[in-house]
Amino acid sequence: MTNNFIHLHLHSEYSISDSLIRVNDLIDHAVTNKYPSIAITDFNNIFSLVKFYKLSIKNGIKPIIGIEVSIQSDLNDKVFNKVVLLCKNRDGFINLSNIITNSYVNLDVNNNFYITMEQLAERSDGLIVLSGGIHGDLAEAIRSNKKELIEKKINYWKKNFSNNYYIEITRTGKDFEDEYNSHVIELAEKYSLPLVASNDARFLEKKDFQAHEVRVCINDGTYLKDEKRKSNYNKNQYLKSSEEMKELFYDIPSAIENSYEIAKRCNLQLSLGEIAMPIFPLDNGQKENEYFNSLVMQSLKYKLSEKNIVNQEPYTNRIKLEMDVILKMGYAGYFLIVSDFVMWAKKNNIPVGPGRGSGAGSLVAYVLNITNIDPIKYDLLFERFLNPERVSLPDFDIDFCMDKRDSVIDYVSKKYGRDKVSQIITYGTMAAKAVVRDVGRVLQYPYPFVDQIAKLIPFEIGITLKNALEDQELKKLYESDDDVKEIIDMAMILEGLPRNAGTHAGGIVISPKKLINYTPLYKDAHDSSLLTQLDKDDVEEIGLIKFDFLGLRTLTVIENTIKIINQKNSEEFILDNIPLNDSDTFDLLRKQKTNGVFQLESRGLKDIIKRLKPDKFDDLVALVALYRPGPLQSGMVDDFIDRKNGANVEYLHPLIMDVLKPTYGVILYQEQVMKIAQVLAGYSLGSADILRRAMGKKKYEEMQQQREIFVNGALKNNIEKKQAEYIFDLMEKFAGYGFNKSHSVAYALLAYQTAFLKTHYKEPFIAAVLSSDMDNTDKVVKFVKECEYMNINLKAPNINESNYTFDVTNDNEISYGLGAIKGVGSSIIEIIINERNKNGSYNSLDDFLKRCGTTKINKRVIEALIKSGSLDVFQETRSSLYSMYPKSMKLAEQNTKNIQQGQIDIFGFSEKTVNKKNDKNIEEWSNLKKLTYERDVLGFYLSGHPITEFKKELRNIVNNDLLTIKNKFNKNKKGSLYKIAGVINSIRIRTTSTKEKLAQINLGDDTDNIDVIANNNLLNETISRDDIVIIEGMLRMDEYTNRLSFRAKSINSIENARILFSTGIKIKVTDEKDSSILVKKLESFFNSKNDGNCLVRIDYTVDNITKSLVLGENYKISPTNDIITELRDLDCVENLELLYSSV
Repeated sequence: MTNNFIHLHLHSEYSISDSLIRVNDLIDHAVTNKYPSIAITDFNNIFSLVKFYKLSIKNGIKPIIGIEVSIQSDLNDKVFNKVVLLCKNRDGFINLSNIITNSYVNLDVNNNFYITMEQLAERSDGLIVLSGGIHGDLAEAIRSNKKELIEKKINYWKKNFSNNYYIEITRTGKDFEDEYNSHVIELAEKYSLPLVASNDARFLEKKDFQAHEVRVCINDGTYLKDEKRKSNYNKNQYLKSSEEMKELFYDIPSAIENSYEIAKRCNLQLSLGEIAMPIFPLDNGQKENEYFNSLVMQSLKYKLSEKNIVNQEPYTNRIKLEMDVILKMGYAGYFLIVSDFVMWAKKNNIPVGPGRGSGAGSLVAYVLNITNIDPIKYDLLFERFLNPERVSLPDFDIDFCMDKRDSVIDYVSKKYGRDKVSQIITYGTMAAKAVVRDVGRVLQYPYPFVDQIAKLIPFEIGITLKNALEDQELKKLYESDDDVKEIIDMAMILEGLPRNAGTHAGGIVISPKKLINYTPLYKDAHDSSLLTQLDKDDVEEIGLIKFDFLGLRTLTVIENTIKIINQKNSEEFILDNIPLNDSDTFDLLRKQKTNGVFQLESRGLKDIIKRLKPDKFDDLVALVALYRPGPLQSGMVDDFIDRKNGANVEYLHPLIMDVLKPTYGVILYQEQVMKIAQVLAGYSLGSADILRRAMGKKKYEEMQQQREIFVNGALKNNIEKKQAEYIFDLMEKFAGYGFNKSHSVAYALLAYQTAFLKTHYKEPFIAAVLSSDMDNTDKVVKFVKECEYMNINLKAPNINESNYTFDVTNDNEISYGLGAIKGVGSSIIEIIINERNKNGSYNSLDDFLKRCGTTKINKRVIEALIKSGSLDVFQETRSSLYSMYPKSMKLAEQNTKNIQQGQIDIFGFSEKTVNKKNDKNIEEWSNLKKLTYERDVLGFYLSGHPITEFKKELRNIVNNDLLTIKNKFNKNKKGSLYKIAGVINSIRIRTTSTKEKLAQINLGDDTDNIDVIANNNLLNETISRDDIVIIEGMLRMDEYTNRLSFRAKSINSIENARILFSTGIKIKVTDEKDSSILVKKLESFFNSKNDGNCLVRIDYTVDNITKSLVLGENYKISPTNDIITELRDLDCVENLELLYSSV
């Protein structure tokens, strides 16, 4: 290390609130500029610890680990100063980890993170402190001009950090900097304290300042050019070279030299790659390996007996092989820990998945009940999970019931100690679409303009702006519009930077020692969970073992289905006992009735099911593996389906016929690649797994080595070189598409189980599915429709019958869950149900409000219950209840006050309902209003559909309902025009890149919904949400969303459609006298200007004979809504019908 300036105060991308310095770019910059050492001191975290350390060591740069932290102010509780802490050694790291963790655990009432002076004093060993420059507590004391406070600060630091405290000095040109510098130079001399120079760096080069400011504005929610915004940074805070810093501090060379001396003193070494296996607690001095061996053998014996397995030799041989590998690798404790929390979950009625990932290939996992998959039965390979020839950590992914996963995590925390267990952090990044929107906002471009740019970025996981610019429309806009270019160029600088910390979906670490020995912990202000400050890759790098506790909603659905079944049946239903060859279940699958069936719901999968015609469990295993981009695009799916349905099956070589027979000669699974290598070329399964991985990575040099090994091994089996090379090439091709069979089997089992439940217990299953997604209106609507298709009666919500979730009645009807009503919270429903269970059904609105009180049952709740039909049981119209409830609430409130004051119902509230005759005479809402209210609180129309009363008339205009048209759609028959009719559920206007305005309409009838795209000029001012419209246009398949949509050519309200398409009006009256009255009424229409096209025919009865009177051509009228309504409202009119020519 030469005598250079060392940057000791630097924020990286992981400071979240500021900095553009990416860790990779920092190290590249350091290598290019020959930095011997460098520090990262992110703000209040060390998220970058492992990434920075590992990359620095790899490139021959000494990493200095530190942090800039907030500390208490002596002058203002709402203001925090900053200091920099650097780790000298391991003790310093552990003390730093303690300080950070304690501060996150004890966030103040405003969720502020800061470190107390007492904490620093207690944990000073191994730490070096930089005073923080103009943002430090010493600077605050200087600003206050209080000498005693300055002296107090200096004495504190000298006492607790002795020769480990440095006064930080900067020359970036900020306010107060010169005044501060002149003071601290004097103080340094007076108190014999060393000075150290820094540049408080936030970006690599001076030109990055503008982008850095945009990042800061994104984090702060401010605008770049807002005059009220005062920047805390300036253009000089870039990563200056050693020469620039020496020149800047030419008059204080010691400040430069001290940066070098500090770097020499900081020598923290991290132990990466050393496994910190958690310890499974055992009693009475038992040894872990001996206990594991005993438990596995006992469990194997029990499993073989339980499953009535006759041929036990494959099991005993396999278990010995697996145990030998597990014990040699030191993973016995890992298996014991996983088995323990899985068994605890099962004993506590928490559903656990059958398996996930390669872990289902382990027989030890099966006998220890970690998985429910017998790997011998399904020919699964242990080496795919744990390879004795390649050291890797075991990784069980365990699915738990979504609602109870946290209970398992809590159990593990209690068992191993909360200081040894934590969830894992993730870092949300600035993704392509979001960063474009953020930059556009900060630069104050109009929202519609920014929105149109963002919408041109494909909605794909992992899409980058560079890839998005391959789209011709976006590229053209980028190249032709300077504003668009400015936004995208700035967004590309910021894209991918961390923007927030979050919680990993299922990752948990368990440590043998306190976690702070490995990583500080973090707590988000909005979440009580503690997280590691290192992400999933970094916790493994540092040696911690990760366990995945994943929440799977399907397990919740299965559990709730079984609960309902067992409530209704005397004999207990046990899911594990169902046959896997049930013909009715496969019949349901072949008919593609798979809504709600795990993994098999999508349109694409239904298409494959239709072609595949599955009739055995192995077909479902294949389905899970086939429906992925690789197999779909490679032709593998077509080959598999054709061969399954009778096409000629060819095998690559007779020796591997048994390997490929279950998949009709197609290499579908990764395990088959491994088996082929074993059978043809003599690979061990461990080395075959290395081959499989190499094929997946497609590294040329490694593949050439493997090709040679494979061909030479095949030659020993008397396989010709040319054929061996051909087979290797095919294996290499399909290895990229091949899927993990262990995972396929486990998820195929869940798919089959849900299909079986839907087939044989349809009401409990659909009720459980509805309950699992009550807060997702689209899902609820979908399965309400499913009830219709499956002939299941769904009862309306009922305050005297409904529970929180959907349930099944004794008559095998589904009762609507009150929890699915918008505006009625779970705590309110709990009050309603508890009171009902305790004191019986409610007999009136007054009774309901009196018993439940009005503290939580407020106006919004009552209105939601009335609109949803939940109070229809009181035999009052909804309009009457709506009018009555304010008075009822007042009475209930008065009754509550009376009771509180010791007056017992002096107004007789409990004995009779207050007279509300006037309210009871209120006419019921119109059908449309009633249904619209239902839609508002339920998300859809439950008791009917607005289109129903117009269906007879609409049949004269449109040929089919939406569902029929969708089912008849043929994507190969393009250009066909259709007319569709429905209610407008929603309208959204968006502007395209060509400034064209498009309307996105969701249209629905009583069979289905469809998305409609229309030019905005097709909508006139009279058309709005809830209107019934007739749309002519073309159906098309959206290849990205795999959903049908409709492109409109014309849109007409039902009134306009009548005017355009109707030819006459038939009006029925009672007798000839009424017809005369009607004609006189009609004359009022004819006296005004009338350019109608409808002939009028009046039917009336004389002596039981129906006669007709057709008015002349000059009496044609226009069938507007007003005229039709006025005619229908006439006392003499019995019926009115519009006449149409054929469609």
